[in-house]
Amino acid sequence: MNEVWRANATFLIVDDQEYNLSLLERILRRAGYTHLHCTTDPKQMEQLYDELKPDIILIDLHMPEMDGFTLLKRLQELKPEGDYLPILVLTADVTQEAKKEALHLGANDFLTKPLDKTEVVLRINNCLRTRFYNIQLQDQNQRLEQRVQERTTELEKAKNEILQLLARTSEFRDDDTGQHTVRVAQMAEEIAIALGLPPQEVRLINRATPLHDIGKIGIPDEILLKPGRFTPEEFLRMKEHTTIGASILEGSQFSVLQLAQTIAITHHEKWDGTGYPNGLKGEEIPLAGRIVALADFYDALTNERPYKRAWTRQEAIAEIKKQRGAHFDPMIVDVFLEIVGEDEQFSTAEEERALQR
Repeated sequence: MNEVWRANATFLIVDDQEYNLSLLERILRRAGYTHLHCTTDPKQMEQLYDELKPDIILIDLHMPEMDGFTLLKRLQELKPEGDYLPILVLTADVTQEAKKEALHLGANDFLTKPLDKTEVVLRINNCLRTRFYNIQLQDQNQRLEQRVQERTTELEKAKNEILQLLARTSEFRDDDTGQHTVRVAQMAEEIAIALGLPPQEVRLINRATPLHDIGKIGIPDEILLKPGRFTPEEFLRMKEHTTIGASILEGSQFSVLQLAQTIAITHHEKWDGTGYPNGLKGEEIPLAGRIVALADFYDALTNERPYKRAWTRQEAIAEIKKQRGAHFDPMIVDVFLEIVGEDEQFSTAEEERALQR
């Protein structure tokens, strides 16, 4: 045991007999212990415990007004969980019943009166050695836990960066700013929060959503970047980005990539069953897919692409209202409208023109 630490060990001794305290002080000082705090009043024990944060406590078992058993019960409530604080009982009562009760209440060892100085020093040294090793172990565990936490944080950051890079890859050719996936993820997160989803699920949706169009890397430029409308054949090819994306993400053991696969293959399904690739209808479509369908649609409408101008916010909202119960889950549309607000500043004529598109 480290002798410096041993010399600095703090004692709290509670005994109603001054003679016993004086005897213990002499024995312990000769053994090299100097931080000795004694009291004959057991009622002071709790205050002294809080002030001193002792390394070892010695308690007389039989005292008037408040006995050692009562103090042991209180110490069990005061001691931090997992902290090894040695408690030695001073007693002339060597009956089995007394020992069993004291041990049951948290005592670690006994010093039998009349005290033998050799026995006192040996038992205290052993208890303090165990406490020293326990503190060392706790410190080591804290350092290891900190390292594990740091490593976990690094891995989490690396995983997030990889997800962001993958998402950026999916938008590299048809979104110059690379912000489409970020905006869609933010809107999907807001909708998920407004729906009352658990925080962990909201976080997964936010992280998985940017990969919704990763399958676009498998679509030729002449189709992906074509201005104007697709031919029927081109549209069929464009639809394949959902299945391509799902295929890329297939087989992952990570929940975020599993959800990303679900979103990739379902974010173009429609509430009325006319979407693609599988024609899912209503709640057959996973909730995350329904959320991202609307978030993606709104962002695609309100931002310019090589093949289209940007719609105004009002036009996009009008179109989404029109598609309530057809393209989109009515519940999600209602939540979306609460989030973005319905701007009443544009005219009925403008709304009608938007609805006719």
